[in-house]
Amino acid sequence: MAKIRKFDTKVQYLKYKVLREVARLAWKDQLLEHVMDIPKTIVPGKEPTMRCCVYKERAILAERVKIAMGGNSDIPGIIEVIDIACDECPAAGYEVTDSCRGCLAHRCEDVCKRGAISFDHNHVAHIDKSKCVECGQCAKVCPYFAIANRKRPCQAACKIKAIKINEENAAAIDYDKCISCGACVYQCPFGAIMDKSYILNVVDMIKKSNAGKDYKVYAVVAPSISSQFTYAKLGQVITGIKDLGFHTVIEAALGADMVSLSESKELAEKGFLTSSCCPAFVQFVKSQFPQLADKVSHNLSPMATIAKYIKETTPNAKIVFIGPCTAKKAEVQLEHVKPYIDAVLTFEELQALFDSKDIEISELEEGYLDNASYFGRIFARSGGLSDAVAEAMKEQNIEFDLKPVPCNGIEECKVALLKASKNVLNGNFIEGMACVGGCIGGAGCLTHGEKNKAQVDIYGKEALEKSIQDAVSILT
Repeated sequence: MAKIRKFDTKVQYLKYKVLREVARLAWKDQLLEHVMDIPKTIVPGKEPTMRCCVYKERAILAERVKIAMGGNSDIPGIIEVIDIACDECPAAGYEVTDSCRGCLAHRCEDVCKRGAISFDHNHVAHIDKSKCVECGQCAKVCPYFAIANRKRPCQAACKIKAIKINEENAAAIDYDKCISCGACVYQCPFGAIMDKSYILNVVDMIKKSNAGKDYKVYAVVAPSISSQFTYAKLGQVITGIKDLGFHTVIEAALGADMVSLSESKELAEKGFLTSSCCPAFVQFVKSQFPQLADKVSHNLSPMATIAKYIKETTPNAKIVFIGPCTAKKAEVQLEHVKPYIDAVLTFEELQALFDSKDIEISELEEGYLDNASYFGRIFARSGGLSDAVAEAMKEQNIEFDLKPVPCNGIEECKVALLKASKNVLNGNFIEGMACVGGCIGGAGCLTHGEKNKAQVDIYGKEALEKSIQDAVSILT
């Protein structure tokens, strides 16, 4: 049995255990026979470890298993809510706290245009939720700051307001707004929100390839992998991926090098551009700022770019992208990307795969990963794409007054796009990263934090190819 790994939270560890058991049974062709046993495997005793009773705990685990096996196909998005697990948060919205002094001014009542404020016999204020529209004016005028906005963690995490509370008091996702960034998945303290997993598709591909099917399975890994699996060396991780049955491992950073050369030309031709690397950002532009949709770079993402190259030069290749991003699972369903990527795994899912086959990567020999330049590798963190575009212009002798606007997280993206829509943005290239920190802050990471940025920069400096053109030249 593989050792327990350190995750940021116990919720991540629980999610990992479900994925591990699903994959373990799939490797042995025993999933259909034993799938109902997984909840008992994870919670074997009669005493609950997280919930009120062991029966509810196992019922929730059964729902987790379903999502680990691909989830509900009738739900259009990548992110799903487990309703039975979403019952511990207090009612969200504005509430009157014990700090209310029952004052005579009643400013809260006067400012409320909906008549949602009333008072009891002690003059203490109460809010009628059926009338309240969450405008927050009452909280602003209260002299005692007695009215608090109790946002649920998932709502606070979702900066685009795609999460509402339904009639059963559970979280509900507005898929017309959702950009699949996974912020709610990472922040939910009860693990009631999960991203669909396609780990079974990957196991199936590898098994068929090893059984003699006429194709080889390629792993395309995101450069943020350099900041993950901290208990082992990166070379050991690469060896572990191959031991799973992948034919070889390619850097998505090489696709980033290709994108930076092309995107720099496109920017110089058009004069203004937004990046197309982050699928959550691109979806945000299209849904919230459709007037700027034509300003999004026409380049495929680095993942799709390198995958397209592999598919065009290698007959019968199957490609699995491995990275930190839940939104990539949505990107590969787009018609212009679908032909190039066969499945997506997060780093959480990769860890589950390693342990499902009892592969102890810290004990393996070191492989190597050297396909990309420094600039392709630093795409993983905020500001890296802007640096790469500047370098690409320099290497190609493109004369252009580049004024990049690196946006670290979707809130900064929103501000920049709003300014751009009003023609007041002091810049001509918006680098949009939906996750704070960039890809190193993705929901599918094992660990999050500022140390990841330093690790990516170190990884970038280890690249043998010192220029973007040198890296791309190996493809010609």
